[in-house]
Amino acid sequence: MKLNDSNLFRQQALINGEWLDANNGEVIDVTNPANGDKLGSVPKMGADETRAAIDAANRALPAWRALTAKERANILRNWFNLMMEHQDDLARLMTLEQGKPLAEAKGEISYAASFIEWFAEEGKRIYGDTIPGHQADKRLIVIKQPIGVTAAITPWNFPAAMITRKAGPALAAGCTMVLKPASQTPFSALALAELAIRAGIPAGVFNVVTGSAGAVGNELTSNPLVRKLSFTGSTEIGRQLMEQCAKDIKKVSLELGGNAPFIVFDDADLDKAVEGALSSKFRNAGQTCVCANRLYVQDGVYDRFAEKLQQAVSKLHIGDGLENGVTIGPLIDEKAVAKVEEHIADALEKGARVVCGGKADERGGNFFQPTILVDVPANAKVSKEETFGPLAPLFRFKDEADV
Repeated sequence: MKLNDSNLFRQQALINGEWLDANNGEVIDVTNPANGDKLGSVPKMGADETRAAIDAANRALPAWRALTAKERANILRNWFNLMMEHQDDLARLMTLEQGKPLAEAKGEISYAASFIEWFAEEGKRIYGDTIPGHQADKRLIVIKQPIGVTAAITPWNFPAAMITRKAGPALAAGCTMVLKPASQTPFSALALAELAIRAGIPAGVFNVVTGSAGAVGNELTSNPLVRKLSFTGSTEIGRQLMEQCAKDIKKVSLELGGNAPFIVFDDADLDKAVEGALSSKFRNAGQTCVCANRLYVQDGVYDRFAEKLQQAVSKLHIGDGLENGVTIGPLIDEKAVAKVEEHIADALEKGARVVCGGKADERGGNFFQPTILVDVPANAKVSKEETFGPLAPLFRFKDEADV
């Protein structure tokens, strides 16, 4: 792998400031979704290694929380600066393991770094409250303190931003963290961990455990030392994690699947509407939980909007994210391709029509053509389920009450 700083490509997990392999020596191979080539491997860790990471985070907690907010902010600011300094390498690494176009990857690194910058400053403004007492000899004071060891489980679609959005506030507040990144995109997480070390984040404050989602996740949810869990991913897994955390009454933050509507009324500026739909639907090849999954277009502009959107989509350039001019990269894996194909087949069976795309790209593998469906019925799966791919279904409506 060609990086300006080869030390950013780490193939070991980080526990208590040490780069480690799995106790049993097992690994998980990581492949490039654009061509299927093996990029490297990471340790397939389980409960024992996760427990060691939690213990390390717990030992590091007293000293980290004892620092002033300003002292923690200075360290986090170093982390932010290092991320921006190594933006090109981090973006290239992300494109190789996740597939998104290099321009999008660079944008994500900047976006990810901004969370560190923002929360470094916000950590200085964690204020308390004084409350009028019900008795003259009593004073009521509310103070906010670090909750303790935190855990984060992050997805593959935004492998840097989803980490810093969780780690930034946790570390700024004086908490420590154990991170379980997605097995498809662990190298971005490990590169961020390398930069965290360089920034001066002490050993044990930020740990990265790669491995089996079930084994690692079960330890994170069952270990009493973990006081809070933050998860971004599917609704199904989020529900399971919430149930598991309920046993210890852990605090939980969940960012789960979506089925966002995009609504175009008759009086809309269609050019701007198409521009908005294009960026919302096809960014990251449609693999975002906040992208437009259902496009509702009012009857008076339906045909014109569909035509304009088709013209815009036809200009998108599919290919390897490292190639110049590419705007649509591959889907993450074969399972993702199958989900898009399933939704298209179901909609066509129920009366929808394809006006653009509709099939796997000629490059093969995980590439899929940006697709537009028209006359999609309300009972189609795509109206109820998240596609997570480059599929834009257009639903026709007459008045606002129909949406």
